[in-house]
Amino acid sequence: MTVLPAIREDIVLRTEDGLELVGELALPASGEVRATLITLHPLPTHGGFMDSHVFRKAAWRLPHLADVAVIRFNTRGTTSPRGTSDGQFEEGVGEAADARAAVDFAVARGLPNRWLVGWSFGTEVALMHGSDLDVEGAILLSPPLHRAKDADLERWAATGKPVTALVPEHDDFLQPDEARERFAPLTQLELVPVEDAKHLWVGEAYVRIVLDAIVERVAPDRAPLPTAVASDVVQ
Repeated sequence: MTVLPAIREDIVLRTEDGLELVGELALPASGEVRATLITLHPLPTHGGFMDSHVFRKAAWRLPHLADVAVIRFNTRGTTSPRGTSDGQFEEGVGEAADARAAVDFAVARGLPNRWLVGWSFGTEVALMHGSDLDVEGAILLSPPLHRAKDADLERWAATGKPVTALVPEHDDFLQPDEARERFAPLTQLELVPVEDAKHLWVGEAYVRIVLDAIVERVAPDRAPLPTAVASDVVQ
């Protein structure tokens, strides 16, 4: 639960269909941004929101430890302590505009080396709508492949952009062997099975695996992350 130094700003994203989405931007206090994570949270109808624990801890740690900026936001109709975003849940369809708004915000703010990072439902939004956005690639945590279709994977494949999927050994929806088959159309996919992990990545050991894997791909010279920090920087 450690919160490390960063410049944290409450933000509002405005979508092309007129909605306001509440969120937060966490920037490195150093002023140097080596990469930018645009996070897409798990299913809001099952408790997913911008504060889902892996993304919250990414925002608490990565700006300081890796000079990585983190954008978190509530997709349409989603509530968190930050507030409630306009609109209502649209099964990943209307959420296309939410993803575009987040990427457009990052571009407008001049944030470099932008990556989509989806978790569970967020991976569906990334896969269905992210291939043509102004990002370097995507990192998928616990992809269920419930909504994304082969055509979506093929569009990503055509871009040549890197896509990494971290697939828990004991995932509730899609485990590594089936994932290899289902993801076949996304020819450049790097599939990373994670031993003993489950869909929700509960436990510090698994959070560390996820954050190390993300940083290794977006800011490799900052990986692996340190396991300790000086006591005077802990907030």
